[in-house]
Amino acid sequence: MSVKHLDPPKSEQTLDRREFLAASGSGVLAAALPATSPLMGDGSYFSAESARARQVSSASKRKIPIGVFDSVYEKLSIDAMLDKISALGLEAIEIGTGGYSGSAHCPVDELLADPAKAKAWLKKFEDRGIRVATLSCHGNPIHPDPKHAATDAETFKKTVLLAERIGVKVIVGFSGCPGGSPTDTQPNWITYRWPPEYDEMLKWQWKEKVLPYWKEAAKFAREHGVHRLAFEMHPNFVVYNPRTLLRLREAVGEEIGANCDLSHLFWQGCDPVEVIHFLGKPGAIYHAHMKDTVLYPDNVAKYGVLNFVFESGDLPLASDAFRAVGYGHSASVWKSIIQAYMDVGYDGILSIENEDPILTGEVGVERAAYVLKNVRDEIFGV
Repeated sequence: MSVKHLDPPKSEQTLDRREFLAASGSGVLAAALPATSPLMGDGSYFSAESARARQVSSASKRKIPIGVFDSVYEKLSIDAMLDKISALGLEAIEIGTGGYSGSAHCPVDELLADPAKAKAWLKKFEDRGIRVATLSCHGNPIHPDPKHAATDAETFKKTVLLAERIGVKVIVGFSGCPGGSPTDTQPNWITYRWPPEYDEMLKWQWKEKVLPYWKEAAKFAREHGVHRLAFEMHPNFVVYNPRTLLRLREAVGEEIGANCDLSHLFWQGCDPVEVIHFLGKPGAIYHAHMKDTVLYPDNVAKYGVLNFVFESGDLPLASDAFRAVGYGHSASVWKSIIQAYMDVGYDGILSIENEDPILTGEVGVERAAYVLKNVRDEIFGV
């Protein structure tokens, strides 16, 4: 399988918006997903003629802001980053405050120590018309290594305090994953409850580690005016699908909701529109990462879906890999996804996160923004 075939032809890159809209229904971007994929069968939500890709009334739908997760610009200064995203016409931003994604543009301790610095920092975004919509601290505060857990738990608390100071209402992160017993030194992600000892470990994790920590953390957030903790449903953490998300929400409270990153759900076999309606009905979607996943059917057939790759050199053996929006599933699919968010009254942002091994860094953000802006405009008849 040749990697170069995964990128669009040059003619696609120069389509104006009208050409894009005319072509998208017949799959101008669907080329990123192999035509033989079982995920594009007739009558499925992946079909270009999906019944879900319906027109909606612009009068009754909110125009969801399109933004970006700042970690993709980690090598740029805050001013250089703002130049980039302003030029793309983006309207909002998700800012990392620590954990696995770092805090390249947010000196958390400085902003907490000096209210004037926090005000000046926020003004940089306001002056560009960019809304700081969420703060993200993707970590593992229930890691079995006490030092690791303490660091990430402290990052979470500081993020809550900063959100309170600057008026941000949503904090994004991971649920974390503990060990499987009190003596473990590394996390143990348990998804299959047999043999019986695995079921015992899973019960121990939730009872002794997951619920005690998040009940206290949600209480701390609530006391500081933060009522939305958006968990990314991610492999290797205890919340990895809609069911585990709702399990935590039911046990802890309505502070717990989803960062609905569909890239982790595509390969699990989830229907994105069904997921959005399922989680949206109880108002459990607090944030949405915009990231795609491509599945290669020949390799899925041989290796299954648990054969994810992250580097372009590994793609020939990949069952699946992250892609920029529109390069794993067609524009019509992403249109139905945005419509679904509107249907459920989602009031957050569409935050582009790029981890595409081919369209790396800023390039993937530009391509994703192009797709999202065009399908959103089409919904509103622009």
